[in-house]
Amino acid sequence: MSKAAQTAKAAKPAKPKSARRRAREFILQGLYQWRVGGADEAAIEAYAPETEGFDKADRAFFTATLRGVIAQHEALVAQISAHIDRAYEELSPIEAGVLLLGCFELLHHPETPYRVIINEAIELAKAFGGTDGHKYVNGVLDKIAAQARAQEMRAPQSGG
Repeated sequence: MSKAAQTAKAAKPAKPKSARRRAREFILQGLYQWRVGGADEAAIEAYAPETEGFDKADRAFFTATLRGVIAQHEALVAQISAHIDRAYEELSPIEAGVLLLGCFELLHHPETPYRVIINEAIELAKAFGGTDGHKYVNGVLDKIAAQARAQEMRAPQSGG
């Protein structure tokens, strides 16, 4: 990228984050605490509201989704494991959390378009994960969406 392009990109104001986007960030942080630190659901739910910016997050979505991901962890891991090239336990905690969240949303939030779910997962992986983790997340969630949202994926896209 040229210096001019970098400067133009840096000068462009960031789009404000939606309440759902913020909730997803807190869910990912909670899943990280759960996997790496051994925190339980109650501890995560107690800690998150104390964190700066949580007041701008969709609290109901945060709570329901965090609880759902943790409760369905084994089933979600089974879904994810069918589409990855290594053991789930070998994934980085960030990639694992993003995949759990994305998989849960694909399966349990049909009101949210699959493209939105995958894009949100990619953005989380870019913001919190390793250099190319977002590409891996994209590939895995595309495969899960092809099964979980096959009809939606075949539907013609409305032009915009």
